[in-house]
Amino acid sequence: MAGDKTRLEKILLKKSFKLGDFTLSSGKKSDYYIDCRTATTDPDGLYNIAELFLDYLEKEKFEIDAVGGLTLGADPIVGGMVALSALRKKPLQGFIVRKEQKTHGTGKQVEGNLEHGWKVAVIEDVITTGASAIKAIESARNAGAEVKIVLAVVDREEGGREEISRLGLPIFSLFTASELKAAAKKSDR
Repeated sequence: MAGDKTRLEKILLKKSFKLGDFTLSSGKKSDYYIDCRTATTDPDGLYNIAELFLDYLEKEKFEIDAVGGLTLGADPIVGGMVALSALRKKPLQGFIVRKEQKTHGTGKQVEGNLEHGWKVAVIEDVITTGASAIKAIESARNAGAEVKIVLAVVDREEGGREEISRLGLPIFSLFTASELKAAAKKSDR
């Protein structure tokens, strides 16, 4: 089983990537917009993302016990990776990091399966400043996990990679915004 990056690029360009004039949630202006949730909730899109991430972890010999990230962008990817890892007979556990710690019940910020000492990969759909990934990294570390890598579908190339690297972590992205912009322009979208 192997993910198909070319197929995934087509899905992202069709469903997730838009050229134009946009105002981002940060207030910044951008000539493109990307919403990976439309690809991560598409069966073919999610399948290929999960396969490509699992292929990468295996190829690079990362020994990982669990995958997880900040809700909402990471949620479908984590589920896809957990399910496919079981099919591969190399099961991974999954966890989701809440944006804020619960103020009721158990008061958890990390939900799912994460144990002290586990080696984990933090998952992101889109990295911009790195703030979401860093929040997930800090939460996993606070739970006693050892973060080994950050995996992203798209790196917007706006400083997030550098911020994560400052924490001493490698980052792997399937695509950069530059690659998707070039492909979108080439296909005359």
